[in-house]
Amino acid sequence: MARPSNEFILAWNSLLGSGNGSGWRTIPITPAGPCQLCAGRRFPGNEEALLAGFSSVTVPRAENLPEGVGFRVERVDPHHDGMTWLALTRNASGSADLFLSMVCDVAGALDADADSDQPHLLRTLLGRVRAWQEFMRKGVTALGPEAEIGLFGELALLHSLIDTGLPAARAIESWVGPFDGVQDFELGAGALEVKTTLSHAGFPARIGSLEQLDDSVRQPLFVVAIRLRQTADGQNLPGIVGTLQAEIKGSPEAERLLADRLLAAGYFDAHADHYPRRFVVVNVRVLEVADGFPRLTYGRVPTGILKAAYEVDLDKVTGDDAGMDGALRKLGVL
Repeated sequence: MARPSNEFILAWNSLLGSGNGSGWRTIPITPAGPCQLCAGRRFPGNEEALLAGFSSVTVPRAENLPEGVGFRVERVDPHHDGMTWLALTRNASGSADLFLSMVCDVAGALDADADSDQPHLLRTLLGRVRAWQEFMRKGVTALGPEAEIGLFGELALLHSLIDTGLPAARAIESWVGPFDGVQDFELGAGALEVKTTLSHAGFPARIGSLEQLDDSVRQPLFVVAIRLRQTADGQNLPGIVGTLQAEIKGSPEAERLLADRLLAAGYFDAHADHYPRRFVVVNVRVLEVADGFPRLTYGRVPTGILKAAYEVDLDKVTGDDAGMDGALRKLGVL
């Protein structure tokens, strides 16, 4: 749950215009367990920031810190106290309201893990900020109809993976699509690519790159074709999110991983009212990508073609349905 905004607004307002010259002005706020937190402004720019301090962990210089539309994360030394401090700072061009929402959310994620040690809290901080980085990169508006259907299908598959007995944290961690994974789920040495449709006639599936159905890197590779039907008594997108959240409740790691991936996928709780449509899963086919599967890859296009996006009718793909259990056994995770 996001931390209330009043704490940050009051602190930032009290620091407004208080800087002479350059440097940091900060006010301690409620810590998140062993992680010290401060609201701050850096002068002469007067930018708002959330600072997180750690006494027993360091951030390697080689670590690529997140930077997104409207914010940046950087190593700072505001107090010269020997601690490791990271500052999440709004850029001058960034929306103040959106940055406040981000800070409240990040602080809330740290609060949820307040009983953890500092290395875990550092991972929580960076993971949540990277999720916001993806969210802002993809746009901060509600998902469009096609993306809504696609995310519903991926969450339906995630629910199925957990139901098969795969540990929840492991199943959620395998969901790499929100962070621009080539395929949606990476399991074992292979992968699952999810395609979802509402179509009654045919199953048009958009393939976004030459890599997506290339099994030369990850093998075995399966396409999971999920057909939905829109109906008044089904689940909407917030409903299936709530079902997953209830299923993993009590597992802090799984809860953290799911929250990060939902945000990175473009799902924001404040947009829940934008998803009234309700769906049921009509059927699921699990198709192994092997010789004979209709696809374009680097090894199957003329020399000189660098990129391609295309559509495949999955209803016309021949081959047996491997089933979810069969695919997971072949992937070596069951």
